Amino acid sequence: MSVSVRIPTILRTYTGGESEVSAQGADLAAVLDDLDANFAGIKGRILDESGALRRFVNVYVGNDDVRFLDNLQTPTPDGTQISVIPAVAGG
Repeated sequence: MSVSVRIPTILRTYTGGESEVSAQGADLAAVLDDLDANFAGIKGRILDESGALRRFVNVYVGNDDVRFLDNLQTPTPDGTQISVIPAVAGG
C-alpha cells in the first residue's frame, strides 16, 4: 500500500527538506517502519522509547487522529494521506 506522508518543518532535516514523501505499509506501524528505512532516525522523533506515539506528536490518517482509531494499528489504505503534526503550545 503506497501512502503519502506530510512531514512537519521540524522533521524535514530527515527527508532532505521534502514536505511530503511516499511510504509503504498496511497500517501506521508498517508505514513508520518504511519511513525509517528510507529516512533513518525519523521514527525515533515520532515514537517514544516504548514504541508509543510521543505525547506531543499528533498523527492523522486521512482526517482522523489515530489516537481515536486503532493507534499504530490504524489501517493505511492505498492512496491515504498521513499527516504528522507536532503539538504547539503557548500562551
